[in-house]
Amino acid sequence: MKTRHYLSAEGRLGDLVSAVRAVTRQPGDWAQTAAQVADELRLHLPGPEILTGEQRYGDPLDYKCHLLHSEPDGSFSVVALVWRPGQATPVHDHVSWCVIGVIQGAEHEERFELGQDGWLVQAGSSDSVAGQVEGLAPPGDIHRVRNTGTDVAISLHIYGTDVSRLGSSIRRVYNQPIVAGI
Repeated sequence: MKTRHYLSAEGRLGDLVSAVRAVTRQPGDWAQTAAQVADELRLHLPGPEILTGEQRYGDPLDYKCHLLHSEPDGSFSVVALVWRPGQATPVHDHVSWCVIGVIQGAEHEERFELGQDGWLVQAGSSDSVAGQVEGLAPPGDIHRVRNTGTDVAISLHIYGTDVSRLGSSIRRVYNQPIVAGI
């Protein structure tokens, strides 16, 4: 079992970037890469001090994304998302694998599958608190995330793409009706 490192915010991000770089240089499918990057994020998960006080405050109108690192070869990006209470993403999926670690507060995730009729079918939900890390990879990554708490939530996201070039990791936003799972 690996030991978690307790370093400064800058040191943790540097160690995290180095660890993710090593993982993304190895052969593997998206699910394997997401699982390995999730293991590294668990070891190198920074605290909220990775952001400035102003960044941690968030935006009263919508959740806020802060690009912290974009790998020069485009293989991955590290982004911090700041969610004020009640803020949520639309239902969406991603262009690549994604790993999420909550560093402050709590987030609620709803997962969906695309039914044969084109509607979204509820496939589960989960709550993540500070310290929890999860990975996901297409296909099967349709979800919506929201801050259901009363305090600001902050999460660190690592995407297997160059978010600075694409502008977002979102591949598609789903506006279909949602039906309960069977």
